[in-house]
Amino acid sequence: MPTLHELYDWIAEAGPAQPASSLAAPVNVQRVTSLVDATANAAVFASDAATLQQAIATEAALIFAPIGSSADDDRVLPVRDPRLAFTLLAHRLRRTPALGTHLTASIDPGAELAADVEIGPGAVVAAGVRIGAGSRIGARVVLERGITLGERVTVQSGAVLGSYGFGYARRPSGSYLLFPQQGTLVIEDDVEIGANSTIDRGALGETRIGAGTKIDNLVHIGHNCRIGRNVILAAQTGISGSTVVEDGAILGGQVGIGEHATVGPGVILGGGAGVLSGKKLFGAGQVFWGRPAQPLRQYLRDLARLRKGA
Repeated sequence: MPTLHELYDWIAEAGPAQPASSLAAPVNVQRVTSLVDATANAAVFASDAATLQQAIATEAALIFAPIGSSADDDRVLPVRDPRLAFTLLAHRLRRTPALGTHLTASIDPGAELAADVEIGPGAVVAAGVRIGAGSRIGARVVLERGITLGERVTVQSGAVLGSYGFGYARRPSGSYLLFPQQGTLVIEDDVEIGANSTIDRGALGETRIGAGTKIDNLVHIGHNCRIGRNVILAAQTGISGSTVVEDGAILGGQVGIGEHATVGPGVILGGGAGVLSGKKLFGAGQVFWGRPAQPLRQYLRDLARLRKGA
């Protein structure tokens, strides 16, 4: 069991309030869970007064609640961000040693694997691939030649990294010839890539995914794209070649982006939004929606006009 001092250290980012009890006291927390499943060794979180009362009614050993919450219960630990505190604790409790390389994985002798790397069943790691410390590669993942993964990268089952991009030169006869796809792919630290997602290598240059970016299942990122730091890409999003998505942007599910487009820092694209080739969207915190994507207020006005005209 962690002591209260250890617990506070683990969740420091979430801004815990100063405890009244001794920091050396042990806390009987072995897992995190929902309110419905809370037992005497579990931690839960409450985001408002109503859920806090529900949490208090459980047997939970620890309850994260917003600072300023009114509760006469020693199990309640006030924090600035209960959801974040709960998540930080979950990650700390579930830390397990890497399982190493599964017997059925195919690792080329020319690949470089750092310490504490896990390679799942049936995964394929080609020559020239470099994988940083603490990374986890899921079952049947394919890492093509010359790909670089930073530290603590997670790649879920079935993903393919470093595949050829979709670029062709057209012959006079009308047939197509694959444009050289000889570039690289760099995945920076703490990136997470969902199941069955695909990220193409650069054609002549580099495709890069910035540190801390989280990519959902079934996402496709084309060649020569540059995805910034701490970007969120939800499921079934498709990004065409040579597009830039800058730091902190959030893309909802089924977003489609044409080639050579730019999504500025902190921009939010609602689910199903479409960005035309070459389009540039800027404005941190600005929400864009629709096809073609436009500021949310404008999109809603146009939608209302259509309804009136119907």
